[in-house]
Amino acid sequence: MLTAENETKAALPDFFDPGYYINRELSWIYFNQRVLEESLRSELHPLLERVKFISIFSSNLDEYFMIRVAGIEDQYDAGVQERTVDGYTPAEQLEKIRRMVIHQLKLRNDCLYNDLMPAMQREGIEILRFSELPNTQKKSLRAYFHREIFPVLTPLAFDTGHPFPFMSNLSLNLAIELEDESTLARKFARVKVPSILPRLIPLNNIEGFPGSDHNCSVLQFIWLEDLIENNLGELFPQMRIIKSHLFRVIRNADIEIEEDEAGDLLETIEQGILSRRYGKVVRLDITPDMPLGIRKLLMKNLGVTQRNVYEIDGVLGMGALLDLLKIDRPELKDDPFVPHNPIEEEYGQNIFRAISTKDHLLYHPYDSFQPVVDLITKAATDPDVLSIKQTLYRVGSNSPVVKALMRAAEAGKQVAVLVELKARFDEENNIVWARALEDVGVHVCYGLPGLKIHAKLTMIVRREQQKLKHYLHLGTGNYNPATGKIYTDYSLFTTNEALANDVAELFNALTGYSKHTGYLKLLVSPINTRKRVIEMIERESAWSQKSENGRIIMKMNALVDAKTIRALYKASCKGVKIELIVRGVCCLKPGIPDVSANIRVISVIGRFLEHSRAYYFHNGGDPELYLGSADIMPRNLDERIETLFPVFDNTCISRVKSDLDLIISDNVKAWIMNPEGTYSMIESEAPPINSQALFLSRSSRNKTSI
Repeated sequence: MLTAENETKAALPDFFDPGYYINRELSWIYFNQRVLEESLRSELHPLLERVKFISIFSSNLDEYFMIRVAGIEDQYDAGVQERTVDGYTPAEQLEKIRRMVIHQLKLRNDCLYNDLMPAMQREGIEILRFSELPNTQKKSLRAYFHREIFPVLTPLAFDTGHPFPFMSNLSLNLAIELEDESTLARKFARVKVPSILPRLIPLNNIEGFPGSDHNCSVLQFIWLEDLIENNLGELFPQMRIIKSHLFRVIRNADIEIEEDEAGDLLETIEQGILSRRYGKVVRLDITPDMPLGIRKLLMKNLGVTQRNVYEIDGVLGMGALLDLLKIDRPELKDDPFVPHNPIEEEYGQNIFRAISTKDHLLYHPYDSFQPVVDLITKAATDPDVLSIKQTLYRVGSNSPVVKALMRAAEAGKQVAVLVELKARFDEENNIVWARALEDVGVHVCYGLPGLKIHAKLTMIVRREQQKLKHYLHLGTGNYNPATGKIYTDYSLFTTNEALANDVAELFNALTGYSKHTGYLKLLVSPINTRKRVIEMIERESAWSQKSENGRIIMKMNALVDAKTIRALYKASCKGVKIELIVRGVCCLKPGIPDVSANIRVISVIGRFLEHSRAYYFHNGGDPELYLGSADIMPRNLDERIETLFPVFDNTCISRVKSDLDLIISDNVKAWIMNPEGTYSMIESEAPPINSQALFLSRSSRNKTSI
């Protein structure tokens, strides 16, 4: 006999159907498309900020090839035929990626050359071509080349006596066809454009150009490779330069560490950083006019096929455009702002008293990151502080947080730091800081085999009135003041004992042999994060069936985990209203009848990088809120030490819920995902709501009112 429960199960669709999922790699390309689109929005961004988005798009794409495409290439080379959850083989993914990227590169170039560069020229900012300069200026530039650039260059021949020169990752190069003037023999050489020199050379301080007399409003630049290309004769005397051709190499840059090789993790990571220069080539950028013979020569010696070759007209490697933001033209940039510092305004310099009084929740960059630095700095010199324990993932260079930890150790306090050496592309900084910390007596640990430490935790133990008290900082972002000015992240300061007990147990597990798994308040990956998140999703389904008020809001960088997606689909089918704010990759398809009709997905791309993770469950009117470091991805749930921490203070919960509701209502900077997985700008007749601008406005009002 078919029970009611079985009837419900039978009525549910097959949530394993590949048609209900978006390919992770293609979803990322949609995300980078949204970044690119910001460069086109002249009504929302000042001119140089639009140029910035071109640079970010280009740098994002480089990293995508170095990591994600490189991984798919490895699968393809290994003959992997297994399909992803959305039904694609590695070969099919590579084909689609190539087609989409070629289209995006054309859009990028159209924007730069037909829109942004003419607009910059109208504002007195010019990027000149050597060939178009008058002879007097060419002469001045040749003198500059001989003085400043020529000594750094190393021409490398390729013939029977010279092996094919090595091309390092992200290197920009010139392939040069030559003819020996005495023998008329054809030659081939390569010159690397040195990365140690600025790509965009400012001309205003060079004699013969406007501004050399310090009295000119026009700013002029020339690309370094353009200057080198037009002065190659100095590198090859008695040779005729037939033609030179720019090309750029991108290699696999993912560091793989086998657990049995990681005895000395510090040394292993250092070797891995060096190996990035030698990884397999995954993309070869060339100009369309490169002759077939030179193209084949490069392809053969770099080990690539036509699939890896991208013809790009104009500049190769546009990440360098970010240098233009150094121009002192404030009217062409976003308005500066001073973040709100509510803790200092209410409690002055007494941050321990502030945290003892109540929980404090800050939303960076609208709220200042300085209280985070102040907490560590004060703890380093406070005679009542006994110990500091902290995780460090990306701290950047010249870190005030690390310097404070060093001072604390020098003052005799017990300092333990979990440094994640495998923080991709930040490994060198972290190695430097790890060694500096060890040199002053800090207990430095590098984490657990096979697991990155991505959690953002600080615990300070302080003696107060003959008792020990724990002060916690729990965050969604890194301990990096620089990114604290441009990434949106939450910081919670609390003395909650239950949370402190869990954090203490986690640090013991990370630094010692503790195998504690019974965390009462903290969600910890890979132990219980997925399990608890899915349980809370299912609980909303139960509430929805009781009272029709089930509601979930999730804000994250990426939603990939298929198990969690299936739980969200089931909750949607049971009437739960689900709002997903996903900045980047989202493998869930919203708005599919009878599958995800109650799910809405938006992505906000704006002045600040949306980086905070927040998970809100209505819970029948007694809401639960978790913040933390974990996105809903298999790597974050299974392969990293991540934390999601509960927020207990009702005022703080209401604050975050209000923040999320404002973002959900954004109809200016938010993109909405369509059921097929593509995105479109939100069309609304309602008054414009720009969430990031309103957060900035709120921060300014708070400063004014106090």
